[in-house]
Amino acid sequence: MSNRRTNVSAVTGGAVRRALGETGPSWVAGAIAAGPATMAGLIAAGASFDYALLWVVVLSAAAGALAQYLAMRLGLLTERGIASVVEDHLGETWAWVLVADVVIAAGVAQLVIMNTVASVSATLTGLDARLWGLVWALVLAVGIAGRGYRFVELLAKVLVTAVVLAFVASLSVVPVDYGAAASGLVPSLPAGGALLAAGILGGAVHITLITMHSYTMRARGWTARDYGVATVDVGVSMLVAFSVYSVAIFLVAASVLADPELTTVGAAEALGPLVGANARLLFLLGLGGAAVSTLGGNTVVPPFLVADKLGWGTSVDDARYRALLAAFALGSGLGAFIGGEVIGQLVLVLALGTVGTPFAVALVLYLLNSDAVSEPTPPLANAGGIALLVVSGTLAANFVREQVGGGVDALSGAVLAFALALGVATLALFVTYAREEASPA
Repeated sequence: MSNRRTNVSAVTGGAVRRALGETGPSWVAGAIAAGPATMAGLIAAGASFDYALLWVVVLSAAAGALAQYLAMRLGLLTERGIASVVEDHLGETWAWVLVADVVIAAGVAQLVIMNTVASVSATLTGLDARLWGLVWALVLAVGIAGRGYRFVELLAKVLVTAVVLAFVASLSVVPVDYGAAASGLVPSLPAGGALLAAGILGGAVHITLITMHSYTMRARGWTARDYGVATVDVGVSMLVAFSVYSVAIFLVAASVLADPELTTVGAAEALGPLVGANARLLFLLGLGGAAVSTLGGNTVVPPFLVADKLGWGTSVDDARYRALLAAFALGSGLGAFIGGEVIGQLVLVLALGTVGTPFAVALVLYLLNSDAVSEPTPPLANAGGIALLVVSGTLAANFVREQVGGGVDALSGAVLAFALALGVATLALFVTYAREEASPA
């Protein structure tokens, strides 16, 4: 890390217009957040509980922006990948726990999202979904492993913008009861809503989004001097684009859909007879764009952390990283062979991310308040981070309690075991921090 001290307490470094032109890394995180898994949670929430969970949707965008801001701050002030920072300040075991957390959460998500991409492609073209899975896997491998991070960033910017416009357009042809929607801004958690609330929040505050940010900023060459543009980057992608995306999808589902068993593709099909073919097409195109952009962004995350932990480069200039990236991209094609209705799989994937997120948030807060960074963390940022930890931890605990109460099968049991393991790790991190604070300087 550079020894220079830079004022990073405010958005500096030029006009907002210039900053907008330089944004990028947080758009990749936004592309992952604005994916079919988030869409599944939003559709299921709206179709099941009308407007009651709108407050969770709004909260998720604010929480997502806050999580990205904290991750941004850590990445800029250390100018290193999070895995190597964790290893230096907590030890190798903690670094491997973080890498395993990310690989499991992102790997499972990759397979299920590929299943969604293949299903949408099959619906639009009539070709077999499994064939589409193989095609998209090859496109990912050639595009990302061949052209590197800047290809992912360009894809994210174009597709996220197009997806937001598609869903805003579909909202314009759906009758929304805005008075009833306003009542959904009052926090309440209907019976059976814990999984969906955890899923919605998990789409915005996800361990993959938090951990990838230091690597995407490094790929752009950003340092502490770029604090201003990095802050604008987070605000535009998460507070604006992701917020509009989430609210639009939720309002469409809450207004005209009443079947919580619908798949994401099924929701688009249901819109046809309800509000017209245009809404159906727009919804399908938005779903397809969101799924592809999420696949592209998610593909780079596990290779980033694994390569960093192994001491490899984290760009395609390093042949080992390039091979790892290509292997992960090609392996994702297996997701198209899963089959079955994807909405339950997608919501569970989001919940899996939610139970892994408190550990990631706790790690970032620990490092921001350690000697890993040269600048003190503002009290307001710390307070927000603690609030984020409490909210994500509470929703994760509610999800676990709901799963146990409803009976545990093989899939939910695996998620439960994952949650318990990371819960123990998070508590151990708290103990470590408390001991360090209590020990003499």
